[in-house]
Parts: sequence; structure tokens; C-alpha cells
Amino acid sequence: MSRLQLKYQLLASATLLLLGLALTQRCGRAIWLKTANSDRNSAIVAQTTAQEILQANEMRSLPGQLDTVPMFNSNSPEWVKTPGILLSTFPPEGKSVSAAHLNFPFQGRFDLFAHHFTHTPPDLQTLYLGIIVHNPGQQPVTVEVLQAASYLMEPDAPFKQKPPMLENPNGEVYSGPGIRAVDTVLRGERQPDFPAKLVIPPGESRMLMNHPIPVRGLEKPVNGRSTFMGLNSNGKVYLASLAMYAKKNPNGTDRAPTLPEWQQLLNTGGLAGPRDKIPTPPEQVGGQLIYGRVAGVQKGSQWQAQLVDKTGATTLTLPQQGKAFSYPISTLRGGRLGTSQIQAAPMLVRYSDTAYESHGNYGLRYDLSLPLFNPTDQPQTVTLTLETPIKEDTLSKGGLRFRQPPLDFPFFRGTVRLRYNDDRGQPVTRYLHLWQRRGQLVEPLVQLKLNAGEKRLVRVDFLYPPDSTPPQVLTVRTLAGEG
Repeated sequence: MSRLQLKYQLLASATLLLLGLALTQRCGRAIWLKTANSDRNSAIVAQTTAQEILQANEMRSLPGQLDTVPMFNSNSPEWVKTPGILLSTFPPEGKSVSAAHLNFPFQGRFDLFAHHFTHTPPDLQTLYLGIIVHNPGQQPVTVEVLQAASYLMEPDAPFKQKPPMLENPNGEVYSGPGIRAVDTVLRGERQPDFPAKLVIPPGESRMLMNHPIPVRGLEKPVNGRSTFMGLNSNGKVYLASLAMYAKKNPNGTDRAPTLPEWQQLLNTGGLAGPRDKIPTPPEQVGGQLIYGRVAGVQKGSQWQAQLVDKTGATTLTLPQQGKAFSYPISTLRGGRLGTSQIQAAPMLVRYSDTAYESHGNYGLRYDLSLPLFNPTDQPQTVTLTLETPIKEDTLSKGGLRFRQPPLDFPFFRGTVRLRYNDDRGQPVTRYLHLWQRRGQLVEPLVQLKLNAGEKRLVRVDFLYPPDSTPPQVLTVRTLAGEG
């Protein structure tokens, strides 16, 4: 155990609880089981009791709010067995299955997220993911592709266990296709196979993406693709994400579907399957809480905030020595960590059997500025940590709960960016890949020494990584006896 982790345990020793819990091999998500089973098994700690560590941090609601930039969010069904329409915002008129079309036009800035997998398809056929854009107007429309990335699970970004924190300056550390896609977009990049802009003539459609998800030749016939884009349209457009197996050339080889073939599926097809679990209605009290998966358009793609003492303030005063306060990240129904705040983006349009909110906020950008201030007449050492406590709605034991050893399944996997001046006054930009289990005690993102009366800005931003599980907290802690 590191010195800082030992320090945190000593700080919480008065509330250390011996639970006597038998550790079991938790199955986790199907993806984790099927692609990283050996990693998971190797990580299980062979002991029969666990310690629960309670950190009595002050919980503060996260300042700021979601913006209103819409996001096309295609994540249901996650596992595609039956080809069809994944998400269509086209008008229903003239379509064979009107319920498959949500009638939502995009104009101006919007984001796009698509995250789907295939498992043991018939004859190991290659599933294609197509994204079609339609211009319903009488003038050409230009869609700018500001940032864009799309990765396969195999071979681009397999789910692999990583150390809890690694420097990731060049984007070469990743642990899943969604994690890699949002990392690329965080850096402002556009992959070369995406155009800088797409010009769509009046009344016509164009393919924004037409990419395969192959399984033939893999050790296990399981693969997936995760895509994220930042887009801007100078006119009204409709979008649809569609799934179709590869077509055949005359010689029997596979080929990508053509635009007319995608249009035929859009016009005559129904929703892809199998459908995911039906979510629990928001008004339901008690019983099992099922979030469901997202397929629709969410309101909000960024949460930007200045973390300050109170409304109108310009600084964030350090906590007293040995104390800490935490801000929740990606809170949701049943996981508010003692606050009254739900950060999950509401859905503007959705299918009736899909999530009511964007639970998990996959791809949502958190852009948080912390203008730290040391009000004392002595130097103070402060740490900033992004961590994953055990999920609770209300804090049943009066603080954030952690566990040693942590529970097995990884709950946060992805890259965060830090920008600040170091203790020598030099500007620093760091990219850190985090891989955290639920309840795991982790090292801080950064440790800084602020002189008496010093103010220093730290900026933390990231796109919430797909296949992570909320909530997390961002904790500011002043170390005891290190001034």
C-alpha cells in the first residue's frame, strides 16, 4: 500500500469496519466476462474478509449544469442479434414502421455517440454499422465533422486490465473501444477516415459512417464498435444509425452495404433486436430499479463549472488540514451520494422501451475549474483525486464508503486531462488513464503545495468514458502535518 493510501486509512481508522464478507467472483458485465475473464480472475484477492473504510468528507453538489447541446445517443440494443434500425430521428411519414422514427431534426452544434456489439452472428457474418444523414430542405447543407473517432474492440482497443493510474500523453493507453474513442475526441482529433465536412444536396442523404464489426478470425466471435463525434450543421438534418450484415460480391466475398441498401432498411425496416430490459418508470417508488439502455436524443453534452466556495465567489478555499470535501460526478437516480443532484441528461426523444435519462452520461464532457486558495499563513499541501466509492443514494453510514480489497469489477476506465501550474510555476498538461474498481483506494491525480495566501487554478476535464459505471467523486483534501 502506498504512503498516501496508508494515510487515508489512518485518517479513517476510527470508522474502520470489519465486514467479514466472503469474496466471490462477480460476473460483471457480459463484455468483461467474455473478453477479459483471465484478467479478472488474476485480480481476485484470495482472502475471506474485507475492511470497509469510511471517509467522512463533506459532500457538495457539483456547481454548474448541463448545456443544451443535443446528443444523438445510440446504445440500445447494445448487443445486436437482429439487424434493423438502432436509432432514427427521421420523420415517420412514408416509413413502414412509424414507431421506429422519432422525428427530431438537428441544426447547429450536436454530438453523436454510437456503441454496439455483436456476438456469434450467423455464419460469423460481419455486422455493419451505418450512420445516414438526410437534408430535408431545398438548399445544400454542410455538416462539419469537428472531432471524430471510431474503434473496434478487437483489434483496436480490447478490454484489458490496467494499473490504477498511468500517464497517457499520446493516447496509447486504453481499455476498451469507447474509452479510446472519447480519449481521441478529448484531444480534439478527427480520424482520417472521417471527412472534415459532409455536403448534402437538397432532399438527399449521405453516409456519415459505414463501418464493419468483424468477428471472423477472432479467438472468440465477439466484437464491438464505439463511435463519438462532435458535429455542426448549417441547416436542418435528420440522422439514423442502422445495423446490417455485410452484402456479398458475385465472387462470394463480403462488401459494405451501399447507400440505397441503407435507405431501403431505413424506409422498410423495424427496430434492431433483441430489445434491452424495459426501464423502471421515474414515478415508481420501491421495487427493482432498472435503468435501461439509451436510444434517443439527450439534452446536454457538456457540464462546465467553476468549483468555488459559493455562488459569486472566485476561489475555492482549501479544507482544513486532515479534512476533505468531494463533488459527485455522474450522479443518477439511486446514486446521488447524499446530495439531491441528478446529473444524468434528460431525453428529448426516446423509444418507449429505453432509458428515461442518459444514465451514466457516456460521452458527456465534464470541464471543471478549481481556483484553489490557501487562506492561511502557512504552506498547505493539497491533493485532488477522482475516485469511485461504493454507490449509494443517501450516505447510510455518514460518509463515502470504500473497501480494502476493492470489489472485483472495474467501475471507471478512461483518460482525464489535468492543466495547472506546478510548484515551480511551470504550466503542465497531463493526460492520465485511470482504471478503478468499485470502492478502491486510489492515488491522487495531483499533489500541490500552496504557499500562504496563494491562489492556483487547476482544470480537470474528460469525456465520461463508455463502459464505466457511475457515480464517482472529485475530492479535494488538505494533508495533515505537511504544511
